Amino acid sequence: MGGTMKILTPEMRGCRKGPEAYFTGAVWIDEIVTGSTPSRLKANHVWFAPGSRTAWHTHPVGQTLHVVQGLGLVQLAGQPPQVIRPGDTVWIAPQERHWHGAAPGRTMAHLAMQEADEHGTDVVWLEHVTDEEYSLSPA
Repeated sequence: MGGTMKILTPEMRGCRKGPEAYFTGAVWIDEIVTGSTPSRLKANHVWFAPGSRTAWHTHPVGQTLHVVQGLGLVQLAGQPPQVIRPGDTVWIAPQERHWHGAAPGRTMAHLAMQEADEHGTDVVWLEHVTDEEYSLSPA
C-alpha cells in the first residue's frame, strides 16, 4: 500500500521579515509547514531581536509556542507578562488576546503552531504593544 510523504528542504520554504504592521522591531519568520487540505496546520520558526515582539493578536483555534532559544515574554490581556525560556511550551486558548516576543536585551526564537478555522483564518492582528506595556515585563 503506497503512501504520501513530502520532505521540505529549507530551499523549498520561505523566509521573510515580520511585517511592521504586525511586529515591533526585527523579526524573521521561517516557514516550517503550511498544511494543505484537509490539514489546517501552520507552523513557523520565528526569531526576535532584543525588544522585538508581536502586536496584540488572537487565534480562532488557539496557538502553541515552543521556545527553542533565548529569553522571551508572553502576555495574555489583563495578566502580567511572563518569562519563557528554551524548552517551555505555551498553549494559548482560542480567542485569547495576547502577544509574545524577546525579553529586553535578549534574542528569542520559538516555533509557532496554529490551525486555521473553517474560513481559513489562523490569526487576527490587533494594535501594537506599546513601549509602556512592554516595559512592564519582569525580565
